[in-house]
Amino acid sequence: MPLPERSLPVERGVVPAVPGAGGGAATPSFALPTGSGSGLPAVPAPLRIGSRTFTWGERTFVMGIVNVTPDSFSGDGLLAAGAAGSRAGASGATTNPVGAAVALGRAMVADGADLLDVGGESSRPGHAAVPAGEEIGRVVPVIRALRAALPDTPLSVDTTKPAVAAAALEAGADLVNDVWGVALNDSLARVAAEHGVPLVLMHNRAEARYRSLVAEVLADLEQAIERALAAGVAWDALLVDPGFGFGKAPAHNLVLLRELAAIRLLGRPVLLGTSRKSTLGRVLDLPPGERLEATLATTALAVAAGIDMVRVHDVRENVRVARMADAVVRGWEPPGDDHPPGASGRQAAPGDPGPAR
Repeated sequence: MPLPERSLPVERGVVPAVPGAGGGAATPSFALPTGSGSGLPAVPAPLRIGSRTFTWGERTFVMGIVNVTPDSFSGDGLLAAGAAGSRAGASGATTNPVGAAVALGRAMVADGADLLDVGGESSRPGHAAVPAGEEIGRVVPVIRALRAALPDTPLSVDTTKPAVAAAALEAGADLVNDVWGVALNDSLARVAAEHGVPLVLMHNRAEARYRSLVAEVLADLEQAIERALAAGVAWDALLVDPGFGFGKAPAHNLVLLRELAAIRLLGRPVLLGTSRKSTLGRVLDLPPGERLEATLATTALAVAAGIDMVRVHDVRENVRVARMADAVVRGWEPPGDDHPPGASGRQAAPGDPGPAR
């Protein structure tokens, strides 16, 4: 039986050869289509999040974590017994999580946080699912109080549920952080589109199984971007997160850190969250409360790879590391110094508010 012929696409935009012209015109080539670029990702356009504009590439931004949970892996959940800044009732549960969240948020902003990420459900491996109504009851009062206390600080809601995202946005959140951004269902992206807010698409998998980790992470995120665009989210309003610790074994996470720069090929600002995570503990054999130095090492690596934002528990220390690493990687020079020949002459410290306000 003869094999069927293949039907191939017809070539378009071919520049015919002109042998008599000599030089490069002697062979055919392709012309760039109208409106097309080189194919290399451009620096993402500045993005308005809440009342501030984030200009990507000028410095590394720091997102502070506000966990309104009783079971955060890192022990910082504001609903946990004896949580810092709260009073504990007879059952051991905190009785003023909203007040604790505002105190924590104020401290983080004073320490240099550019925005705050509020979550009401632990997303650690093996976590217990929280009904949407309960999660709304956790995050909405906190977001409302943070918005009143810190009107100029962008707020993000960390969730997988459209109902929670919608309620949080109505309470004053400015950004949706979807920890299952690669899920096939686009309902959360549609909520972000309907409210006109940016969306973080984070990589995740139900099982840590890969043939080629980085290629598959990129492919999954690219498909998620296409779904979000189809749902109505603007290209410039999309951020990506490679999902350190989500659906990945420790060996995968270390490879991800080594190959972080590849995530920038997607052409979107990149958020990275490594703070206190289990891979850091596995490498150093340390519990969550003793993983600060490991977290700081990953922040420096992230800056070196051109990552745009890091999501952390310990804001002050990570801001300082990001400033120092930005000084090396992004060419910042301390004001008043004698600059060497060829220096950029920039005067704004990478940790200063700068254009993100």
